[in-house]
Amino acid sequence: MTDIPDVSADGSTLHEREERAAHLKERIYVTFAALAIIMGMLDHHLEPGQAMRTLGVTILGLLVAVFVADVISLVVVHERPLTRREWRVALRTSFGAVGSLALPFVFLGLAALGVWSTDAALRASEIALIAALAGIGWIAIRKLQLRWWQRLFAITAEAAVGAAVVGLQVLAHG
Repeated sequence: MTDIPDVSADGSTLHEREERAAHLKERIYVTFAALAIIMGMLDHHLEPGQAMRTLGVTILGLLVAVFVADVISLVVVHERPLTRREWRVALRTSFGAVGSLALPFVFLGLAALGVWSTDAALRASEIALIAALAGIGWIAIRKLQLRWWQRLFAITAEAAVGAAVVGLQVLAHG
């Protein structure tokens, strides 16, 4: 079994890399969840405000649930209350993922202003979220020592999984 070095080639510690991995994991999770929510809303032909409220409340509920799960798991693992730093990391990890949802809210805001329909905003949001998944994948692997084709494969695979989610939603909703 190979030992994981305490300090990586970029100078980050194992603890810092674990925090970065947790943050990326949450961004991916929230992006997939938002993609599923947006696809579900397409069937209901909502007004822009309703769609924004549905997406916002659902994602907020998800983020709170993730935060509570993180706090509980950290307490159980460490068998003690969290330190201030651990609270900050848990908050940043859980709620920092909301930034990946900016474009769907911008698109729905444009629909509210009459620039385009809610359905068009939701379709654009699907595309933006799949692109966000590829971007998150790039962030995750950019510092790894991989060949160009391995990077391309990893990013393409993540985008393909996003497209598969779209396909599954289409199958589920006919």
